[in-house]
Amino acid sequence: MAETIPIEKVQTGIPELDLILRGGLPRGRMHLLEGAPGTGKTTIALQLLIQAREEGRKGLYITLSENVKELEATALSHGWRLEGFAVFDIVPVEAQLDRQQSVLYPSEVELGETVSLIIDRIEEENPELVVIDTVSELRLLTQDQLSYRRQILALKQFLQGRHCTTLILDDLTQQYGTNELHSLMHSVIVLEQIERSYGAARRRLRIAKMRGAEYQSGWHDFAITRENVLVFPSLIAEEHRSDFEPDTMESGLSALDELMGGGLTHGTTTMLVGPSGVGKSSIALQYVTAAVKRGEHAAYFSFDETFKTLELRSIALGIDIAEAVSQKRVGWQRANPSRLSPGEFVWQVRREVEDRNARIVVIDSLNSYLSTMPEEKALALQMHELLTYLNNKGVVTILILAQQGIVGDVQNPVDLSFMSDTVVLLRFFEAGGEVRKAISVVKKRTGVHELSIREFRLFPDGMQVGPQLMDFRGVLTGVPEYQGAADPLLGGSVESG
Repeated sequence: MAETIPIEKVQTGIPELDLILRGGLPRGRMHLLEGAPGTGKTTIALQLLIQAREEGRKGLYITLSENVKELEATALSHGWRLEGFAVFDIVPVEAQLDRQQSVLYPSEVELGETVSLIIDRIEEENPELVVIDTVSELRLLTQDQLSYRRQILALKQFLQGRHCTTLILDDLTQQYGTNELHSLMHSVIVLEQIERSYGAARRRLRIAKMRGAEYQSGWHDFAITRENVLVFPSLIAEEHRSDFEPDTMESGLSALDELMGGGLTHGTTTMLVGPSGVGKSSIALQYVTAAVKRGEHAAYFSFDETFKTLELRSIALGIDIAEAVSQKRVGWQRANPSRLSPGEFVWQVRREVEDRNARIVVIDSLNSYLSTMPEEKALALQMHELLTYLNNKGVVTILILAQQGIVGDVQNPVDLSFMSDTVVLLRFFEAGGEVRKAISVVKKRTGVHELSIREFRLFPDGMQVGPQLMDFRGVLTGVPEYQGAADPLLGGSVESG
């Protein structure tokens, strides 16, 4: 069996993009970066040239669509400078004033002369890396597709003879047919920008082709920030298996642990389901605090409330979450659904697990997460992959799902219970002229749990979980009735965790 020759790669300056490209762009080849105006082509190209400059390789940026000053302004908006690589703006022959009124130069001659200018500049500079921005301007110089393809092919052969890595940008504003350049390119990267009905636009990219080299297929979200380009590779959970002991994580409340059959098992997902205000986030916070006290790192992703609100509630529960966050024992992040892409959220979770070894992750809430984009089926699949990844890493994951309604006929906005190993149901109930709270475990895949219902309260003495209440009826219907005596209820002679 013949040995395969390893392909030498050129790093792009964007580590996560290199991860998707399995090391970078193949050296000495011609690559196409295509996308509509505003998708980030120029920014990515500049990042590639800056990386080449830092590695001591000579770069050349040829622009046919904007002048050097405009390109400098783009670089400065990211805090970059163009020193260290050559930048030339080449005005196509057709755009020169003395040629606009002429009928002596057919379009093929004009295209050929422009390509000759590009070749002359490359020969003069002798770069290792070339960016041509954009090929759409070359299309404008001819109405003949065959002539256009012939000139691009000649440019390709010239560049390959010089072993030069080339990135060609295409804004798709002038196009004879779909994918007309793809067959001439070694690789094709497609950029896309999706405008949402509210909030920030979502950017994503995919590798459409790469001859003879491995890459990660599919769409990957990315963002352009003030300093750089951030790419968020789509998650493949099966690539992240690890060995761990499937022991249980305790909450610090003995009665709650008894209800859960000893605690929550590492490598499993628990869903807390109930109406708004019933105490789901407080129970999650109890597990986070217990983990921190054991010296473990915890991560809390909040879509719904600010840190100040969480801090005030934690103080009322006798928990100082602010100190744990300031000491970086808890990674707290406010996730804004109108600004956050699903890929970026998954990447944030991964950083807490892989970089800070988080042993418990809380996502509060699923309702807001599902509003990050309208394609609910794709988002549910992405959440399923994230949960599989967390389970493979031995993390205890707590999902919070708020049901529609407060009392009476409460309903789930979406059924994601199949993703969870444990489902905890919380309900309001009325007893003795007061609104009280009940908790029960309706599902646990990893062991035995109590089938009973317990009362719990949050204030004023911190979280308390009472003894089993045997005289409930109609809990699962959403309208629970307590028909027992008042003695077992919290506030009287009760057991607390």
